[in-house]
Amino acid sequence: MGTSGSTKEQLVSHLSGGHAFMPVEELLKKISFKDVGKRPKGLPYSFYEQFYHLKFTQQDILNYCRNKDYEEHSWPEDYWPDHQAPSNEKEWEHLKSDFFKEREALAAHVLDPENDLSDPVPSNEKHSIFREIMLVIEHTAYHTGQLLIILRLLGLHSS
Repeated sequence: MGTSGSTKEQLVSHLSGGHAFMPVEELLKKISFKDVGKRPKGLPYSFYEQFYHLKFTQQDILNYCRNKDYEEHSWPEDYWPDHQAPSNEKEWEHLKSDFFKEREALAAHVLDPENDLSDPVPSNEKHSIFREIMLVIEHTAYHTGQLLIILRLLGLHSS
């Protein structure tokens, strides 16, 4: 597979979205704090719950890629919040900020010339950096689609 700079740059570009799915930044602009905890009729989750899951999973994979002593979390309990809305606006802003900082850290890890995409993650010889970045991209695409559906059902996005 190699560590071609252009391959790494393409992966990082897809990590940010906008190629096959709406960037998270755009989705976040469409919802106000007062609406993040609302569960549209027929759905078992809110925008906040989906975004929390997206952020937690991204952070978990970043830790998996960097830490030799990585410890697995409990599925599904640890990956979803125990409440449908953040406690306050400060918590919501912190969650969003952390998501983007962790995405930048993941991108930096991929672009690091010391890391070959085919290198295994430190705690598991069977999983490569490439596998993990693709997992984040796929997972983000999946859940941004769900975030968009929530926006539509809340009447906050029409196209």
